[in-house]
Amino acid sequence: MLEKLRQMEENYRNMQKKMVDPEIISDNQQYAKLMREYKHMQPIIEKYHAYLQVSKVHEEAMEILSDTENDDELQEMAQQELESSKNQLEILQQDLKRMLLPKDPDDDRNVIIEIRGGAGGEEAFLFAGSLYRMYTMYAEAHGWKQEILNANETELGGYKEICFSIIGDGVYSRLKYESGVHRVQRVPETESQGRIHTSTVTVAVLVEADEVSVEINPTDLRIDVFRASGAGGQHINKTESAVRITHLPSGLVVECQDERSQYKNKDKAMKILRSRLYEQTLQEQNNKIASERKMQVGSGDRSERIRTYNFPQGRLTDHRIGLTLYRLEDIMNGNLDEVFDALATANELARLAGQQEKA
Repeated sequence: MLEKLRQMEENYRNMQKKMVDPEIISDNQQYAKLMREYKHMQPIIEKYHAYLQVSKVHEEAMEILSDTENDDELQEMAQQELESSKNQLEILQQDLKRMLLPKDPDDDRNVIIEIRGGAGGEEAFLFAGSLYRMYTMYAEAHGWKQEILNANETELGGYKEICFSIIGDGVYSRLKYESGVHRVQRVPETESQGRIHTSTVTVAVLVEADEVSVEINPTDLRIDVFRASGAGGQHINKTESAVRITHLPSGLVVECQDERSQYKNKDKAMKILRSRLYEQTLQEQNNKIASERKMQVGSGDRSERIRTYNFPQGRLTDHRIGLTLYRLEDIMNGNLDEVFDALATANELARLAGQQEKA
């Protein structure tokens, strides 16, 4: 590990020199790539320097203890310094191991989130709207942008299905653990007897794939246009602006009707299709590495129940890591960092344990 860190520090210094090179600064693409790498390496190098500093203190304490001519007071101070530095070194080593874990190449990408009402009828559709609000409030708090790509709204203001993108730095790294079944327990707005109902909503978080990541042959597509429709006759167009794209090899079907322009709907539908095909490719790769999937928090399977939102008790429970928080209202208002931090930490610990088993 230390040899790897020494090499990384050398690369880090070379990057600092490149960052003031006029030729590289003038190349926006190359400079942006360099800045991303530098930003990723900076906290690791800082932690490494802290490790070296504590190591030096540790070695000095050992030298003092090995010299029998030193007085008792100095020996006692050195012993305390030795024990303290030893504990610090262990913590720093664990931190460095965690920071050196291979980074998910998709962590900095934007995402497309698909939310669909499951069991529970209208109450499930209303909760789909609640989750959409939760995620968009989280995005807003982090300065990220969001755009609805397609929505099927109900008359009561819920969503049978809503698909939207979130754009910003490190979006996927924070939201990638959200795929799965979200269960809600609450008294529905439509319930006159005050009984608690249990409903489910499925969430899928897709990496927003670009044309380079996923190549689609135009001959593999069937594109149909039709008139848009919505709840209670909303958004009904007299022109055929809604678009349905069928990817023939995979059988995937995407519809978009939110825009009045057929071309805009087609662009949005292609964006969703690329992301679904990219997810399909990742899923196939993950299936080939079953042992690595066991090291991750949850499988990302949409059929897996990952979380329960219990409104009468104000409780959120994430079943994958046994996390329970009693501040549901706060979380539903987009304050999700504590949940996401716990999931990321659990995933890193599982990956570290997996590496140690292999070693």
